[in-house]
Amino acid sequence: MEAGVPSARSRALAVLRVRSRALAVVLLPAAVAVVLVTARATGRLTGGPWGAVTLAVCAVAALVLLLGGVFAAVVLRAGPAVTPTVPLAEAAAPDLYRLVRDLADRMGVPPPSAIALTPDCDSWLEDRTHAAHRRGGIAGGPQSAPGAAPVLVIGSPFLWWMRVAELRAVLAPVVAGTGPSAHPDIADARGFVRGLDAAVDVGGRRGLGWIAAPARLLLRLCRTDAAEMERGVAAAASDRAQDVDYGLRIVAQEQVGLAYAGWDRLLTRVALPAWRMGRWPAHLDAGVVSALTELSRRDRLAEGFTSRLGERPACDLLEQPGAIDEATSLLAARLFHGGPAEAGPDWSPVDWAAYPEEVVDRKWRTEAARLHAALDALTGPAGSPGSPASAGAASPAGSAPAASMTPAPTSAAGAAAAAAGSPAASGPSGAAGPATIEASDTAPAAGDAFTGPTLERVLGCLANAAGEGGLGEALAGRLSAELAREERAAGSAGKARGADAVPLFPLQPPRSGRDLLADHVTAMVCCAAVDSAGAAPGMDWLDGPVLLVGGDRRSDLAPRVLCLVEDGDPEPLREWLSALGVRPEKPVRLV
Repeated sequence: MEAGVPSARSRALAVLRVRSRALAVVLLPAAVAVVLVTARATGRLTGGPWGAVTLAVCAVAALVLLLGGVFAAVVLRAGPAVTPTVPLAEAAAPDLYRLVRDLADRMGVPPPSAIALTPDCDSWLEDRTHAAHRRGGIAGGPQSAPGAAPVLVIGSPFLWWMRVAELRAVLAPVVAGTGPSAHPDIADARGFVRGLDAAVDVGGRRGLGWIAAPARLLLRLCRTDAAEMERGVAAAASDRAQDVDYGLRIVAQEQVGLAYAGWDRLLTRVALPAWRMGRWPAHLDAGVVSALTELSRRDRLAEGFTSRLGERPACDLLEQPGAIDEATSLLAARLFHGGPAEAGPDWSPVDWAAYPEEVVDRKWRTEAARLHAALDALTGPAGSPGSPASAGAASPAGSAPAASMTPAPTSAAGAAAAAAGSPAASGPSGAAGPATIEASDTAPAAGDAFTGPTLERVLGCLANAAGEGGLGEALAGRLSAELAREERAAGSAGKARGADAVPLFPLQPPRSGRDLLADHVTAMVCCAAVDSAGAAPGMDWLDGPVLLVGGDRRSDLAPRVLCLVEDGDPEPLREWLSALGVRPEKPVRLV
């Protein structure tokens, strides 16, 4: 028997004692009532107030039994929370199921009843045998049968970044957890704690608000023992897995940390801008390979990790890795952004090759349009009398109408050209792509007959406008309010088509007004560079949208924009624009 099993069992019994004491408290008034009624019936308590006391105690006992019965029914029937995952049938991954069963047989534990994938860098066992899951259609098949082994949930980035031997080493202690999970006392204690947790959620419903208070009290009473029980189970699983690829597991744990860093960077820097544009990258797991490969090139601590890429990747254990990657990518958008559960006209996938043209360029031009609309609201349209930038904006059509802020759909021809002319991105097999993807067909430069907002207007408005009460502060507040309105409108539209009201795991805190203003000015500068200096939108695997000049990334723009936004000093930015040949007075094309 593993070292942690006796400790886990003793803690499980402590949790069950909390349940027994709660039952005793509920039955105590009934026991007192039985004693009083029996004493009255045998003539031992006669006369005086005993008749009224007996009646009152019986009423209290009946009420407590009723409430206790309702509470017990809620705890037993309330469905515990289930992590949203992508189910993986055995026909879709026979080699992966075979690997997991071999692990279970080698360690002498029951194999997991099923395998599912989650868009996160973690793996665990999840019990889905509760009757509420079967009633609600959340779980079905062997995994939901009473007494079935838990489901093995695997982080999808592991399958694409790790090699087969590394995945086996990482999963060994997780699979070993099915042994302690099958112990009756541990399973009973876990079910009790999960039922209490679900009862707290049920307490938010009308008429059942009183349920939450006793459920929270019982959770507090058994919290320490439940946590120690889980530690004991983990220790037992780790002890059982000691003899399975122990040396390789130490090396594989380094890959877990690296995968987490690359996955977080890919979601926050690359996927999030696309999600905000109503698009979702369809191959995030393949993209994490390119992101981690680029990270290993930049980070000297990660040297040598790319030499592993010659070995067989774990995603080869899947029959259709591309389709599974797309399903987990859509789930990631739902969990981290609150997107719809299914693709639609306003929520469509985007390939990595088309990302610069369909996401980066549209993002910049949408933000530039929003910036000029805010300027129009504060100073009047460009070129109008009294406009601070009327001298710099020679075009009479310098205003940015509200309608221009709606992103125009990219034509099929443009998307095809982008897909044909862009460098190949990493495919489902996990081959690493280039560090930066460039738009294949940049937007044509605005001709002399084209009229529209100018960068010169932005420079003129923000020059010497920093500080409290300045135009920069008013502009930042205006942009924050406009973005808040757009997010509320998008949330209402998303709920209508089945999206979550809020993301379950938001990636970033709300941005400040100054940060928003800097982002919008940067977008305006990038639009001007694309339209008048031959620059191109691109994508960096670790930093997201970038500006490419002559095929090289320009990373020196941000400090110059901050000088303009925070200090009201446009000279560093003007020098940068002049060196690149950008014409600030030339109108830019908005969406």
